Amino acid sequence: MKKSLFPVFSILCLLIIFFSCSNKPKRSRKPVSSITILPKAKNYIYGHAISVNVKTKIKNGEIDTINFYYNDSIIRQTDQLDFTIKELKINSLGKNSLRVTASKKDGVKNSRIISFNVISDTEPQKLQYSVINDYPHNKEFYTQGLEFHNNYLYEGTGEKGASGIFKINLSTGKILMQHLIDKQYFGEGITILNDKIYQLTYRSQKGFIYDLDDFSLIDSFQYRSKEGWGLTNDGHNLIMSNGTNELIWIDTSDFSEVKKIHVANNKGIINYINELEYIDKKIYANVYTTDLIIIIDPATGKVLSEINMEGIINMYKNSSDTIDYLNGIAYDAKKEKLLVTGKWWPRLFEIEVMSPD
Repeated sequence: MKKSLFPVFSILCLLIIFFSCSNKPKRSRKPVSSITILPKAKNYIYGHAISVNVKTKIKNGEIDTINFYYNDSIIRQTDQLDFTIKELKINSLGKNSLRVTASKKDGVKNSRIISFNVISDTEPQKLQYSVINDYPHNKEFYTQGLEFHNNYLYEGTGEKGASGIFKINLSTGKILMQHLIDKQYFGEGITILNDKIYQLTYRSQKGFIYDLDDFSLIDSFQYRSKEGWGLTNDGHNLIMSNGTNELIWIDTSDFSEVKKIHVANNKGIINYINELEYIDKKIYANVYTTDLIIIIDPATGKVLSEINMEGIINMYKNSSDTIDYLNGIAYDAKKEKLLVTGKWWPRLFEIEVMSPD
């Protein structure tokens, strides 16, 4: 009798489990969006327009809101599952992003993001240079920053144990004042603003502020970039490079980021932006590991001009000299004098820049 009841009991249990599971509400599925850019291209051009199609699929429930963003600016808010943005103008160089967030009425949401590269619509002008004068330069200086202020040259140097800031007589190369930083820090770019010297460090995410008159340490500050490279200012904010294609404006009151641009020419983005100098509302920059000085539009990041400095040091070095890359740009605004040098170079040069015509 017991054996004959067991199969019936098992079937009843399975039926109970089946009906209890079937009565449970189905799990809400996330919406899935796709983004298609037309026309398709490897690189897109600044100022041109693209069309973007957005499609969203849902397996259950109802869509509530779909938000479409270009570089974090919202372009459209809708409940359409399939729509196209036509003639979306590209207004930023470097890496751009398109993002869609789709939310259902039950609160379940999902997002999709794609990125694309944007290059300049302007071909840089190729400039030439001639050497007007040359001056002695300390061969022990691993040059990271260069400034000319009130008839004196100021230089920031790198390498742990040899990093510091120096005030120098341009004509003689004599060191008039110096301050070495702690051996744990690798010094980077410098700039002078409101009678203060600002100095970056390489990977410590820390900067130092000195009194211009006596090099006494006033304060230090933190910045978000993983690395500090070049430094200049526009009279209001600091402008720093970090070894990528980014230039970052920093507020000196709280050291927050004011804005960021990406540097590119008509062929691609330009990485390894190094030492900087702000001259006549443009940014001059060394490109690390190259002989190039590029001139950048600070509003857009477009490379407006290129100066190829190849060979400038050749006749001034000895075979025993250790020569590293071109790095160091300073400007005497009163005399309109442009000065350049490099890491461990024995000379510093005053140059004149001209078009090839």
